[in-house]
Amino acid sequence: MSTVNLNDPESNNTEGGPNYRVPALEKGLDLLECLSAQGVPMTQSQLARSLDRGPSEIFRTLMTLERRGYIQRDAESGAYSLTLRLYELSHTHSPYEKLLQAAARPMRDLVSETRESCHLSVINNSNLLVLAQEDSPALVRLSVAIGGVFPLLHTASGRLLLAYLEPEEREEILQNIEEYAAWTPAQKGTLDEQLQKIIRQGYEYTYEETTFGVHDLAMLVGSRSSGTHAALTITGFSRSLTVFIDTMLPALRQCAESIGRRAGLIG
Repeated sequence: MSTVNLNDPESNNTEGGPNYRVPALEKGLDLLECLSAQGVPMTQSQLARSLDRGPSEIFRTLMTLERRGYIQRDAESGAYSLTLRLYELSHTHSPYEKLLQAAARPMRDLVSETRESCHLSVINNSNLLVLAQEDSPALVRLSVAIGGVFPLLHTASGRLLLAYLEPEEREEILQNIEEYAAWTPAQKGTLDEQLQKIIRQGYEYTYEETTFGVHDLAMLVGSRSSGTHAALTITGFSRSLTVFIDTMLPALRQCAESIGRRAGLIG
């Protein structure tokens, strides 16, 4: 049976409680996060500079990550890049596995009916995380990367999910967003009005908020009382606001309800 020495300064933080640090693990996680954030292959020297470490400090960790299949090294350039290992792990026993299984067929049907792309997203660490994406069959289409992270405050999906949270949970999440913490009372009041409007109308719509010429129409999957909340969002190109909402809303609502029933989130 392993024990922890509470008198060890490495494992005890008198200001914030126990702080059991594992430097080798932190180094490995730093490397993975750096490669993910940069999005391009990086050499050992480039990684060391980005992490403010010496190249020799990260050598063994890189070798271990490569041996375990989390990264791969290009033989010509010597640059490292992420493999699909983390993706495989996250999808093996995902807490959203049942939701994703329930959403697959309805999302395909929605795209087939509307000929617009759609995606499913949730709140994760005070951000919006895209769980699933179904592409339009059109030659020119919009696509959102699975695993993509976006700001809650500046997306239709993000505000929709915030609107359906209990006030205490919503405030806790908002307080972890630096931008929100710096807002004036007037700005916070405007957001509150937006969230109340979403509850009244049952959806959120934006135009050109993140991409020029693009509409976003989002609706809740589940209910305010269900343990899981997700946003189902259709993204489409320019047409009039009224035409887009009138055309897409019925199909979006039907799809969201279908996913909710299949996932057991609504009766």
